[in-house]
Amino acid sequence: MKDTSEILKKVRKIEIKTKGLSHHIFAGEYHTAFKGRGMTFSEVREYQFGDDVRSIDWNVTARFNKPYIKVFEEEREMTMILLIDVSASGNFGTISQTKRELVTMIAATIAFSAIQNNDKIGVIFFSDQIEKFIPPQKGKKHVLYIIREMLGIEPQSTKTNIEGALQYMTNAIKKRSTAFIISDFIDKDFSKSLLIANRKHDMVGLQVYDKREAELPSVGLIKVKDAESGEDMWIDTSDKKLRMAYGQNWKEKQERLKQTFNQCGVNYESIATDEDFVKALMNLFRRRA
Repeated sequence: MKDTSEILKKVRKIEIKTKGLSHHIFAGEYHTAFKGRGMTFSEVREYQFGDDVRSIDWNVTARFNKPYIKVFEEEREMTMILLIDVSASGNFGTISQTKRELVTMIAATIAFSAIQNNDKIGVIFFSDQIEKFIPPQKGKKHVLYIIREMLGIEPQSTKTNIEGALQYMTNAIKKRSTAFIISDFIDKDFSKSLLIANRKHDMVGLQVYDKREAELPSVGLIKVKDAESGEDMWIDTSDKKLRMAYGQNWKEKQERLKQTFNQCGVNYESIATDEDFVKALMNLFRRRA
């Protein structure tokens, strides 16, 4: 088990940084990008020129012998679900932080944005199985609990099954929600499950990756390990053809991922471990708005 006092220190650090970001930067953008899912009755008032006649409340109109209309307002409260990939490939990072650390910062910022908007927030941690489900609730205390779990979770499995996580969410979350799936998306095709999930919920994809997954530096013979399978391999990075093939393979995988999200009608953003995730999230929020 990870050291509790160390986790609490990290929680506090993340809270200070991400709460400030969500308060000063994301409040308006989040509010606009993730609108409420319905209209709720507010009041009745006298009819004014230009009002939609379909909104006339005929019972009140008959009672007062002059036209009154029903006024509705957008139902703002939403449920936000975070599907967080905790498979072993998230432990990779070669520049400023690991993918897992970046995922934690992104998830915490979204969570604080949600509670400032009075939304509920829930989390599904997954590998190739459901590692933990935290049902949606409101409030700062709940968000801090989520961050503690993100920092302290020790997955039972090293592998990934995005399809299984999406199927679980589709079955477990009954109310229509906005759901962020945050992963490096190193997995087989999951388009069918994403399409089904997006029919029921409002899905958003966030890919977190490291620049060394996109291109190899020329540093000679190195030993690499697949974090999920545990397989070791020696590769000669001074081989130009190998580096080109590696880069081409990354581009093709990225193109397939882009096609998957586009065909399923899902907004997504890719964020590298050495990039400013604030800028990437703002771009995503603005596109949705």
